[in-house]
Amino acid sequence: MASTGKKNLSKSRPGGYLIAVIGDADTVAGFLMAGVGERDGKKDVNYFEVDLKDTPVPAIEDAFKRFTDREDIAIVLINQYIANEIRPVLAKFSAPVPAVLEIPSKEHPYDATKDSILQRVRNMLGTS
Repeated sequence: MASTGKKNLSKSRPGGYLIAVIGDADTVAGFLMAGVGERDGKKDVNYFEVDLKDTPVPAIEDAFKRFTDREDIAIVLINQYIANEIRPVLAKFSAPVPAVLEIPSKEHPYDATKDSILQRVRNMLGTS
């Protein structure tokens, strides 16, 4: 299911928009403690915990696609080392909303050279 990128965030949504998180246990727990977690009427949540030893890559790809297709999510945060596992899917995603931001984790520092969004911006600005 490809995202069309035709979300209209110019009008406010009752209850506001959500931030989704795809990350390791520490990252997800931290964002949940900060109040980011949400469960809707269909029992769908806006977070997905990944353990690369146990979580298959197709499950991570599916979570990413679910979050980017949802109308109530404006930002998807994903640990960069997990984003590296689904890099082809991230590369195909070009919609401006939701914004996809790669973030570091406790064990894996941020590497700007691997950030697909930053690379896209550099290409647009001609500074690559």
